[in-house]
Amino acid sequence: MLYIGIDLGTSAVKLLLMDGEGIVQNVVSREYPLEFPRPGWSQQNPEDWRRAVLEGIPALLDGFDRSQVAGIGAGGQMHGLVVLDEDDQVIRPAILWNDGRTAEEVDYLNNTVGKEKLSAWTANIAFAGFTAPKLLWLRKHEPEHFARIRRIMLPKDYINYVLTGVHCTDYSDASGMLLLDVEHKRWSTEMLKLCGIAEEQMPRLFESYETVGTLKPEIAARLGLSPEVKVCAGAGDNAAAAVGTGTVGEGACNLSLGTSGTIFISSKSFGVDPNNALHAFAHADAH
Repeated sequence: MLYIGIDLGTSAVKLLLMDGEGIVQNVVSREYPLEFPRPGWSQQNPEDWRRAVLEGIPALLDGFDRSQVAGIGAGGQMHGLVVLDEDDQVIRPAILWNDGRTAEEVDYLNNTVGKEKLSAWTANIAFAGFTAPKLLWLRKHEPEHFARIRRIMLPKDYINYVLTGVHCTDYSDASGMLLLDVEHKRWSTEMLKLCGIAEEQMPRLFESYETVGTLKPEIAARLGLSPEVKVCAGAGDNAAAAVGTGTVGEGACNLSLGTSGTIFISSKSFGVDPNNALHAFAHADAH
């Protein structure tokens, strides 16, 4: 059998074809542009991601027996805000993880709402890249867009939605939104209320390895794949990389140096740094 991996990066999507023994059979990359409408702002058009994936997969499978493809999994850039309207149309460009427009919202969350409350609700405090401050910014500066929101998701979840029609996310990626009660693995009622969001607008939560659905018939036909191909929830890029390097279970560690740098330590038990100097995220290994 064959399996497709999707890494939705900040500058390009990387597509990988692997067999059941874990041997890489092919790799394809498709680039897309970044938008910097103002200093410190960073955004992308999710339509570019969709096009890159749907055009890249046929190239990835060129020369291979497509009937052997059994599953697809996506990972990628975290924290980005993707919003769709009631017609499943993208409302505005996605505000990315490296966007810095939310300084006022971060200050409000950390110093008015308070770090202790945020930590109790989500196991984390606010940072400019997180998703919740982006929602507050959108509500204040683009109320007409905010009012149209029907679905909220993260970048790789938009790809899963395109493939399956299922509105979903995984716990590792959701942990970086500042909207998830990480300890209890559920959406934080307090944070949703604070941001003016209903739980119905949030994606359904899955473990990273769980199947969220199968390919929509029209997508399967376009890609030349069986509509029975399974799509798993996937993971945020750091959690996915941690699994790939064996950083799972108790006390393992890896260091990632890329567009951003991350020190990742895995644990079997939940814990929050009392000084809030560390993120406390759910892992892709279900811990």
